[in-house]
Amino acid sequence: MYSMKQACKETGLSYETLKFYCNQGLVPNVKRDENNYRIFDSRDIAWIKSLAHLKACGMSLQEMKTYLSLCMKGQDSIPERKVILARKRDDLLKTIEALNACIDYIDGKQQFYDDVLSGKVEYYSNLFPCKEK
Repeated sequence: MYSMKQACKETGLSYETLKFYCNQGLVPNVKRDENNYRIFDSRDIAWIKSLAHLKACGMSLQEMKTYLSLCMKGQDSIPERKVILARKRDDLLKTIEALNACIDYIDGKQQFYDDVLSGKVEYYSNLFPCKEK
């Protein structure tokens, strides 16, 4: 069994985040020790790690609650869970495309600046006319 502190270390979540997830009902069947402190078993740890991944994938609190609700229904809800994950995957791919476009823009600007500094091309600005040297 893991204490809150140990569970945080195992999952990479902050104490506050794990407590919040517990209070929001995202960690079902939380057990308590003789002092009424939360304790977690290995299955809880695996689920909490899943929550961290879902959050990193951009799932909202409500989406995580919906996903948990489906998980609690068992195997019959797998098709619905697959739809949720497929949509999230599509969103992530769109984000990757947008980030790659940003990187391409920065790479292009860096190349332009390198070319200007090396004398390969003449400097110009889209903001104002440039004076001759």
